Amino acid sequence: MSTLKSDYSKDNYCIILAGGKGRRLWPSSREGRPKQFIDFFGTGRSLLQSTFDRMANIVPQDHIYICTGAEYVHWVKEQLPDLNERCLMVEPVNRNTAGSVAWAMLNIQKINMTANIVIMPSDQFITDEEAFRKNIIEGLDLVARQHMALIMGIKPSRPEPGYGYIQMGSDSIQENVFAIQSFVEKPEREFARLFMESGEFLWNTGIILCGATYLRECLRKLFFELFVPGMCENHDYTIDQIIDFIERNYASLPNIAIDQGVLQQSDNVYVMKCSFGWADIGTWHSIYEGMQKTDGDNVVLDSKVIMEDCRNNIICLPKGHIGVINGLEGYIIAEQDNMLLICPKEDSSALIRKYVNEVGIKYGDEYI
Repeated sequence: MSTLKSDYSKDNYCIILAGGKGRRLWPSSREGRPKQFIDFFGTGRSLLQSTFDRMANIVPQDHIYICTGAEYVHWVKEQLPDLNERCLMVEPVNRNTAGSVAWAMLNIQKINMTANIVIMPSDQFITDEEAFRKNIIEGLDLVARQHMALIMGIKPSRPEPGYGYIQMGSDSIQENVFAIQSFVEKPEREFARLFMESGEFLWNTGIILCGATYLRECLRKLFFELFVPGMCENHDYTIDQIIDFIERNYASLPNIAIDQGVLQQSDNVYVMKCSFGWADIGTWHSIYEGMQKTDGDNVVLDSKVIMEDCRNNIICLPKGHIGVINGLEGYIIAEQDNMLLICPKEDSSALIRKYVNEVGIKYGDEYI
């Protein structure tokens, strides 16, 4: 655990999203154990555990809710043994992040009508913990005072086509908080370069802060059937009633992401230009770009290797395996259990998606 300290507020909560499949990091991230449950960097903590630790320095530990799928409950319980049972939100079926956020928000608001919520992906890498804590606390204070949602943005350091971008508007409600002019999802590399050079765009971290009341209004437009009479205005419902309703109706909810399906269609959504170092652990290429390089600009993720005449590669091998690599440039070398992947690193997401499908069809799901 970090030694950072924070003045906890009884009104501050966090929803950690930990239900993704992580297939773009195959074969290290597998169907049975996706990336959020993996310690990629040899720290002794998985991405989920690191995210939980980070947020436990900002909000009370029993105010942190984990949203995941039924197939991953055992990983959450194993890695977070002290998690309160009521804080584990298990989706009956995968309905993307908007549905799981709505469910967690109903549980939080039943306990605290004036809650402020951080919606946090479980698969991110933060290099400046103190700056992160400062930005989040500042953002929570802002959304507690104003009826709004706030997305954390980062100044681009490279033209990364694998990230979403937010264009800052000219209106500002404080020094580092701007109205949003547009959202752009994963642009072509040349457009990403133009965005970076313009100075008008920030990377969209997917970290969202808002008051529960404002979030409820946004979600009600999308999930009207979830906010049945009595639950909507009077909050006259029990947690057991929420669970029963979810089990019967969750599969019929729209399969939509919280930022794309809700916030991009809402008013009073702003972006904060943040100062913490950040990388989305979503693709091999994004990990490579965000990590410290060895000689030859290689990235070696907690692996034993001997390399000669190698440049611009990313290596991830299992414990107990040693890689001897000669004369390779610009490649991913990733091995896990019964799968080895060697493929070009540049814009590899489409290639990996293709290989995952082909391997599954030809050899079976045990390799996925």
